[in-house]
Amino acid sequence: MKPHFKLLGTALSTSLSTLSMALAMSLGSAAVQAKTFTWTASADALSMDPYSTNNSFTNAFMANIYEGLVRFNDKVEIEPALAESWSNVSPTVWRFKLRQGVKFHNGETMTADDVVFSWQRVQTPGSISKLNLADVKDVRKVDAHTVDVETKAPFPLLLNELLNLGIMSKSWSEANNAKDASDLQQKKENFANRNTNGTGPFMVKSREVDVKTVLAANPNWWDKPKHNLSDVVFTPIQSDATRTSSLLSGALDATVNVPLQDVQRINSSGNFTVVQGPELRTIFLGMDQFRDELLYSDVKGKNPFKDIRVRKALYQAIDVDAIKRSVMRGVSWPSGSVLAPQLNGAPKNNARILPFNADASKKLLAEAGYPEGFTVGMQCPNNRYVYDEQICLAIISMLGRVGIKITPQIEPVAKWNVRLNTMDVSLYMVGHAGLPMADSYALLYDVAATRTANAGGLNAGRYSNPAFDAVLPKIAAELDMGKRNTLMAEAEGILRNDVGYIPLHQQPITWAARKGVELKQAPDNQLRLWLVTAP
Repeated sequence: MKPHFKLLGTALSTSLSTLSMALAMSLGSAAVQAKTFTWTASADALSMDPYSTNNSFTNAFMANIYEGLVRFNDKVEIEPALAESWSNVSPTVWRFKLRQGVKFHNGETMTADDVVFSWQRVQTPGSISKLNLADVKDVRKVDAHTVDVETKAPFPLLLNELLNLGIMSKSWSEANNAKDASDLQQKKENFANRNTNGTGPFMVKSREVDVKTVLAANPNWWDKPKHNLSDVVFTPIQSDATRTSSLLSGALDATVNVPLQDVQRINSSGNFTVVQGPELRTIFLGMDQFRDELLYSDVKGKNPFKDIRVRKALYQAIDVDAIKRSVMRGVSWPSGSVLAPQLNGAPKNNARILPFNADASKKLLAEAGYPEGFTVGMQCPNNRYVYDEQICLAIISMLGRVGIKITPQIEPVAKWNVRLNTMDVSLYMVGHAGLPMADSYALLYDVAATRTANAGGLNAGRYSNPAFDAVLPKIAAELDMGKRNTLMAEAEGILRNDVGYIPLHQQPITWAARKGVELKQAPDNQLRLWLVTAP
């Protein structure tokens, strides 16, 4: 899991749009201060409540504020965080010794009561994080600085799974009527949705949703800071052009969403550096394989996607190499699997099971009873993945050539995210990096396990295969890594051959920063502010 990251150079300055000039005026003075770091991304964090969403960018952002018992470093390796050490009391009970003297941002001391409370809070109805903690049975206090975590069965990846449990203050949550997780799906917010009190390296000073979030370095952080920042200003900018112009103007120190078409401009400016490499994330298409009648379709009384011939037809209608050339500017890694090969336990064979062949696609549709094709809605985000909207438009054109007429439903990530969580989909784009566990099992469990209250959290199309489901508990309980990887390959093979999803490609990570700024890019595409240094 160590993809090569190559340094590219920097690019030519260009005239600013009105919005870019406004950003320069508001952020420019901060950008020249050595210890104030200003950065941008294409979208804002969806919530400040660490349990209310499974959005990868939001999780990455919040990891700078809330911490778990363990954390990933920039090599995506587990290391101690709020727990100093751990041991196995039994095959299903892990004992964690908590770090003493850790303070929440409001000055309160963290204890085992807060860990137990956090576990209880993550089980409340609005929580999305509980879907990523499904192997945990209970969390119990042993003493003020010790907790036991019990799993439902022997589970070798408990440490990875606990990355989903950011520790919250029991007393702060109770005092602010935030004992339950914010429920974004039901639009039920509470105090924790817009306010924070973590133990992490940065504290929220102010927040304007979709406008600006200002963080301050935590002076009482338990760890020895490797960063040299006093303040962090995050300004989400949806427009690609404005994001790049703002960077090149000096209004920003860094961006973690560089449009591929702007790499050359940045490369020639002389003041900025681009860092680029493959992400763990694979982009793929999901299909509603549950409803008896497909939503947003002219097919009545049945669901075409329940027929594997239709799923194969879609697969063969999409030219992933053309998408790489024409949309991704040559910077993507076409895939035959939902699993990136760098993920722990991913099979080495990443070949596509069927070639691009429009004629074969039409033949399959005719055999399935759709010689003239059919109409269906396609749900895509327009600010979540690299060139997500453009990819969807290219696919719409490709599917149209075989008779599948698409009604585009392209929308901002916040609306698209709710659509996925409420399963309001028919044919949809989604991506997954196996995070936060960085393991193949996490991805397979999240996107392909039969959806229940505790499984298949991102399985919006409700794919279900008993043979696939039967392998998952075996993977979860297998302590021998060789045997575990064999089981992983078996499960992935079932999903691949069943065309449960249509894989497209691994997308690139493309960041850029002012020369002298060290970002510590990692393949999980998470900006760890506690490792950032500015000149």
